[in-house]
Amino acid sequence: MRLTVLGCAGSFPGPESACSAYLLDADGFRLLIDFGTGSLSALQRFAGLYTIDALLLSHLHADHIFDACSYVVARRYAPAGPLPRIPVYAPPGAPERLATAYGGPDEGPIDDVYSFYTLQPGSFPIGPFQITVDRVNHPVETYGVRVEHGGRALAYSADTAPCEALVRLAHGADTFLCEASYVDGMDNPPDLHLTGREAGEHAAKAGVGRLLLTHLVTAWGSELSTFEAASAAFAGPVEIVRAGCRYDI
Repeated sequence: MRLTVLGCAGSFPGPESACSAYLLDADGFRLLIDFGTGSLSALQRFAGLYTIDALLLSHLHADHIFDACSYVVARRYAPAGPLPRIPVYAPPGAPERLATAYGGPDEGPIDDVYSFYTLQPGSFPIGPFQITVDRVNHPVETYGVRVEHGGRALAYSADTAPCEALVRLAHGADTFLCEASYVDGMDNPPDLHLTGREAGEHAAKAGVGRLLLTHLVTAWGSELSTFEAASAAFAGPVEIVRAGCRYDI
């Protein structure tokens, strides 16, 4: 598998990155996990406008879905004619949420662009990938994701506070893409996000091969302190991802 980071900024676009969007490709199939604000631009830069074969949305907060609304225009009004629907795996309410964000009631649904499948805890295939999802600790229904292919595994935290489900999803994964939104030592809201230390602790408990930190809110925190806190809790390789980074899993 190859992972391309299209966006990694937490909660709102940063000066150097769009919000969360992670492109996985294997065997000529491309799965986009989350489609956050501004990431449609990066998709065109690093892959191509019409290269997505399937879309998985971890949850329905704006910073993880809004460019799925912009993408309706790209597919519905393509000069050569509307493009075939692509599957979207998302929590309940996704069709209504995306349609409302895209336009008003008079414009109707967007099921000419997307075929929606409702996420629930469990395992299922998407193209060549074996996907496992489970509920994690966030105010809205949110799913952490494990992707397996060719004997390798990538785990993705989505947005979450500490929880055992995340350790289960990441168990033995070769790469753990984990949010680290908050800075240790601050009075952080409970049951919302992880700190660098907590991301490192989850990586250590799960016994992952490497830890990739994402979803940092750089306007409010410190990359260096987040990296140091994660590295102190996890003995393996730790890296803060950047938009445009590519990783072989």
